[in-house]
Amino acid sequence: MRRPVEVVIVGGGTAGWMTAAGLIGTLKHPICNVRLVESDEIGTVGVGEATLPHLRDFNNAIGVIEADMMRRTNATFKLGIEFVDWGFLGANYIHPFGVHGAPRGGVGFHNQWLRARQNGRDYDIEDFSYPIIASRLNRFDFPAKDHSQINSTYDYAYHIDATLYARYLRGFSEARGVVRTEGKVVDVKLDAETGDIAAIVMESGEEIAGDLFIDCSGFRALLIGGALDSPWDDWTRWLPCDRAWAVPCSLAGDFTPYTRSTAREAGWQWRIPLQHRSGNGYVFASSFIEAEAARERLMGSLDGTPEADPRMLKFAAGRRLKSWTGNCVAIGLASGFLEPLESTSIYLIQVAITNLARLFPQARIDPALIAEYNRMMDVEYSRIRDFLILHYAATTRTDSELWRYCQAMELPESLEQKIAIFRHRGHMEPYKNGLFAPASWLAVFVGQGILPDRYHPMTDAVPWDKMIAEMDDIRATIRRRAEQMPDHAAFVADYCASEAASPLVMRAGAA
Repeated sequence: MRRPVEVVIVGGGTAGWMTAAGLIGTLKHPICNVRLVESDEIGTVGVGEATLPHLRDFNNAIGVIEADMMRRTNATFKLGIEFVDWGFLGANYIHPFGVHGAPRGGVGFHNQWLRARQNGRDYDIEDFSYPIIASRLNRFDFPAKDHSQINSTYDYAYHIDATLYARYLRGFSEARGVVRTEGKVVDVKLDAETGDIAAIVMESGEEIAGDLFIDCSGFRALLIGGALDSPWDDWTRWLPCDRAWAVPCSLAGDFTPYTRSTAREAGWQWRIPLQHRSGNGYVFASSFIEAEAARERLMGSLDGTPEADPRMLKFAAGRRLKSWTGNCVAIGLASGFLEPLESTSIYLIQVAITNLARLFPQARIDPALIAEYNRMMDVEYSRIRDFLILHYAATTRTDSELWRYCQAMELPESLEQKIAIFRHRGHMEPYKNGLFAPASWLAVFVGQGILPDRYHPMTDAVPWDKMIAEMDDIRATIRRRAEQMPDHAAFVADYCASEAASPLVMRAGAA
C-alpha cells in the first residue's frame, strides 16, 4: 500500500476549511493526511455570504446535514439575485435558479416568448419563471421531486455567515482527523533541485514539510505568489471595481429569499438577508469615486440600523495563470478574485476542491495532472469572467463616468460572440463545464435590454392559438402554486431557526 500524501493547507477561513473538509470528507485516510496552518491574528475576508446551489452538492458529498448547518450559520434560503438599475435606470429583474417556461417544438421557451412579443402579446418573461414569482412573493419551499410538476423547475442556495460556516467546517474537519496548527508562517523553503516547496517555517521555528501544499492565504498568496511567483492575469480593464465597503445592519423590510444587487454611480451595492442581520456592501471603482463618498453612499442607503463600522476591502479582478504550480495548489483568493456580483467566490473554492480531488496526485506529482487541473480552472474562471462583464457591458446608462466607460470598453472576443449570436436569433451555447447555463444568460440579456432580432423558425411549427393557450396556462399555474408556498421567514423559523434569529423571523414562525 502506498503511503498517504501529506497535505499542508496554509490559511483557514472559508477556503481553507472547505478544502480541509472536502479532502477529508471524500478522500479520507489512508489516501491523504491533512494539516491546516492558520493564525488567529490574521483576519479573513468575509464578503462571500451569498452562495449558489452547487454548495448543496458539496455539503451533501461530505455529509453535512443541511438544517444543522443553516442553524449554526444563521442561514436563509436563496432563489436568485435581484438586479436593480442594471442596464438602464429603472430596470429590475431577477436572475433565478431555474428556467423560464418549457421548451416547445424543439427550441427553448424564450422563442415562444419572442414570437408572442413580436405579434403583440406583451408578456413579462419573468411571469414564466417559478423561482422569480416565488421570490417576488417572498415565498419558499423545497422543489418538488416529481419533475412533471411546475414547482420542480428550480433550485435553491443559501445566504450564510461565511465566518460561521468556516467555523462549522473546522469542527467537522477536526472531528475527522484534520490537524490544525496555530501560528504564522514566516518563511517558505524551496527544494533546490525541483523548485517545489519543501517546507514552511513557522514563527515558532517549527518546519512543516509536506508532499502537496495548498495556498488558502487569501490575497497575500503567500505560497503561490510569494514563494513561487506564479504570474497574475489582470482583468481590471473589464472589471474595474477594486474596492468595497462592507457593513452589517439590523433586519428591516422584506425578508427576501434572494440577494439584491443595486447598481450605483460607481459600482453596485449588495444586500444579503441572514437570520440575525443583513449583510451590506458597496463594491466600487476607486478610479471613479472617492472612498469616503462611497462609504457615505452605502451608509445612507441601508434599510436597517448599522451594527458595526464599515470596513474597507481592496482587491483586483484577475487570476493566476497557473493555479497549480509544482507541488502547490492555490484555492480561493490566492488563486484569483472575481467580484461577488453573481455569488461565485465560494463556488470557485468548491470547484477547485472538486477538481483537485478528481486529479489527486501521489507523493510524486505527474505534470499531466497539473496541466489538466489548470485547463479546467481556466475554463471556470473565463466563463464566469465573461458573465460578469456582461452585466457591465449590457448598459445604456450614461449618467456617470463608470457606465460611460463600460459602454465603450473593448470586450473579450468570447463574450462578443455570445452577445452577437444572441442578438441574431436568441441562440445561447450550452456547455458541459463551467458556470451559467442558457437560462442564466437569458435572464441577464433580457433583463438588461438585449433582445434577439428574430426567433427560431421552428417555433412557428406550433399553432399560434395552441402556443398562447399553453403560455397562459403556465403563467397562471406558476402564480397559483407560488401563492400556496409558505412565507420565507416562516419556513426558516420552522426549519432552521438559529439562537440568534431576529424577532422578524421568530414572529413569522409563531404566526
